[in-house]
Order: sequence, then structure tokens, then C-alpha cells
Amino acid sequence: MSHTLLKSAKSVRSMVLQQVKAVPEELFDIKPAPFHNTIRWNVGHIIFVHDYLLSFAFSKSPALPTHYEQLFNTGTNPDQWSVNPPSNEELLSKLSDQLIHLDHISSDIFENRLTPAMELGPLTFETSGELFNFVTIHEAMHFSAISSLLQSVTNSRKA
Repeated sequence: MSHTLLKSAKSVRSMVLQQVKAVPEELFDIKPAPFHNTIRWNVGHIIFVHDYLLSFAFSKSPALPTHYEQLFNTGTNPDQWSVNPPSNEELLSKLSDQLIHLDHISSDIFENRLTPAMELGPLTFETSGELFNFVTIHEAMHFSAISSLLQSVTNSRKA
């Protein structure tokens, strides 16, 4: 099962990378109604959540610059930004680096118990594998959000 978790995570990340590479630069920061965030925010949020939650799952230190949290944590949005966000190139580099790091995860670690268990809202994760799986599901949800944003922005530019 753990091999499946890794393969799924790599597949989702590869699709995200392909999608983000295809987004024209001028569309990254458009926030069409009724959306609360932009493509740039969603990409940064994927990167931040991946790094933050997997640091708990695998007992490692977060690897991102500290300003990623103030830009891309849950509940943030570009209207609140007081620092410049990372460039598209930096975001693509971080996505790629995280994909490479997935190759270095040993599937044995997925059965490790989280002590204490991690609680996110109504959800409780008791093993590294459960938390890892959630990170992949979360990324897929934001992949869909990016697709919706891209479609909305593209359609509004045609009108």
C-alpha cells in the first residue's frame, strides 16, 4: 500500500507541475469573482502545506523560507500580502524539488505512529502514511482549484 501512496503523490505532483508550467505569467495573479485566491496563491499553498505537514509526518524541519507561511498558510490571501510573493520560476523550482524528494522517502516510514496524533479541524491522523495521503488529496483539490481559476480567467478574457 505504501508504494501506492508514493506513486499517487508523484502522479499528482507531476500533473500539477505540467499544469503550472503551461499557465501564462500574466494569469498567475488574477483573482476573478467569486474566488478568494489566485493561481499563484494555490501553487504556493500546495508547496507550503506539503512542506509543513510532511515535516510532522517524517519528523524533519520545514525546508521553506519562513515568509511562505505568511503568504500561503490556510486563511491567507493575496489581498493581505505585505511581502512580495515568490516568482513563478521559484514556485516551479520548489514544486520540482519536492517531487524529487518524494523519491527519497522510504515506504517503511508510513506505518510510524504520530505522537501525538495530528488534528486538522475534524480530521485526526495517527500515522505518517495517513498524513502523507491527506497531503496528496489536498494537492489534488488545489490542482482542481487552479484548473477552475484558469478556466474562469481564460473565459473572462475571451468575453
